[in-house]
Amino acid sequence: MFGKSTRMPSAAEALPGRATTMPVPAAHFVNGHELAPPFPENLDRAMFGLGCFWGAERKFWQRDGVYTTAVGYAAGITPNPTYREVCTGMTGHNEVVLVVFDPARVSYEELLRVFWENHDPTQGMRQGNDVGTQYRSGIYFFSDAQRIAAEQSRDGFQGELQAAGYGPITTEILPAPEFYYAEDYHQQYLAKNPNGYCGLGGTGVTCPIGVSARA
Repeated sequence: MFGKSTRMPSAAEALPGRATTMPVPAAHFVNGHELAPPFPENLDRAMFGLGCFWGAERKFWQRDGVYTTAVGYAAGITPNPTYREVCTGMTGHNEVVLVVFDPARVSYEELLRVFWENHDPTQGMRQGNDVGTQYRSGIYFFSDAQRIAAEQSRDGFQGELQAAGYGPITTEILPAPEFYYAEDYHQQYLAKNPNGYCGLGGTGVTCPIGVSARA
């Protein structure tokens, strides 16, 4: 979990990857729902990067209204990378969580609150002791409405962070790129390994965005 590269590779430098996709487990280890599409039509998707994806995924599967979660790699160059390749810093990928949720039970704004409050979005290419491009903060939107909500939440949270003595937010907000599933053993890792490593932290600052989700 301790890759050290903090410079994004160019397309010419990036590892070549492969055409073969990663095998996907049939079911979520915690709730039994499917990890891969197709998903029920009433559900929406969100994608976030907030440091080590083991701890990040647990934060989201614990939320009421989240149907399923999966960890993977996104926002880089190398197709169908392996974990070892991502850790070299030569794929450009971020460790991300795909969140499939029921908007009638939990709002996208509430998922944004989970995102902002469970990591430090001012650290650039690192999160705590985890250093590398795969630990950068990122929101990857699936619709214009998600983009607007993400940008508004960022702008609101920046003021709270500044008042608490933190620097500028470095979170990238981009259209959702292709999501490459991580290896089976990474999926729901902290449910399979309750005492496993989790470097996820936070700033202790509350994100001041509106929440329409039902508790």
